[in-house]
Amino acid sequence: MLTELKTLVAVARCGTFAAAGGKIGLTQSAVSSQIKRLEEALGLALFDRTGRSATLNAAGLRVVDQAEELIARFSRLGDPADSDASDVVLQLGALSSLQPSLVARALVDFRQTHPHQPVRVIPGPSLYLLNQIDLAAMDLAVMIRPPFGLMPDMRWYPLVREPFRLAVAQSVKGSDWRSLLQSRPFLRLDRSTFGGRQVDRFLKSRNLVVRESIEMDEIPAMASLVAADAGVSLFPVTEAYMPYLSDVRLISLGEDTFYREIGLLSRKAASADAAVDCLIGCLEAAAGIPRTQAQRSKPGHGPRRPVAPKRPGR
Repeated sequence: MLTELKTLVAVARCGTFAAAGGKIGLTQSAVSSQIKRLEEALGLALFDRTGRSATLNAAGLRVVDQAEELIARFSRLGDPADSDASDVVLQLGALSSLQPSLVARALVDFRQTHPHQPVRVIPGPSLYLLNQIDLAAMDLAVMIRPPFGLMPDMRWYPLVREPFRLAVAQSVKGSDWRSLLQSRPFLRLDRSTFGGRQVDRFLKSRNLVVRESIEMDEIPAMASLVAADAGVSLFPVTEAYMPYLSDVRLISLGEDTFYREIGLLSRKAASADAAVDCLIGCLEAAAGIPRTQAQRSKPGHGPRRPVAPKRPGR
């Protein structure tokens, strides 16, 4: 049943059977068959089905949490039991868009004070990174702030706020963002991502009707489509994206501007580790947030605690 559990987790992360199939290399029919086998084996209906849509119910959400734990435990079966804690790799999750800029600057500083501490940077969307922090499979994650409350044992460190803009081709005339947004094909951020959910909430809250065209989660690719005048899009202005936006005109939303908050998520207990605490400080410094001397002198400067390594996933 491990394969079926992994498929269930993929559906939970991607939002639909079709999207999950695309991520794990299965057809929608194959995903449906695996979910059906899992439901039969458990004797539970995991989804509320209405027409062609299926939404995880309370039982399904509970099983997803347990499935992630089982998958994490399975991945650790081959770990050597006698590994030296000083050799444990610091696991840092990070959105791909932040790795060339903020994360890279932080790691340069971190390497100066911890030259022998191995670090593994694991890419993934924010929901995946959140799940890995929850499973204690990562030390830290640089991600979008979740649109819901965090568990009491987690801590959020705000780093930067990125404004959303309307992106149009340089050849497009006019600056009325409402008119351009509703009159031209709309390139939408994937609604299964935190950023895509923000865009969806914005459109609904302003009663804006768009001409749906393409939905994807890669902003550089969307910028290329916008530059070719294949449509317009709403996406955040991020430092790492600027090279991709040279052929794109960004229009401010004025008083309606909304932001995505980029920050650092960890378990509260993790920051007691000297290396983890230092990396938190380096990431804050890379974002222009100074730390006080008291913050830099936290207790807990012992050796690294083992953290289960995880392979990146969607």
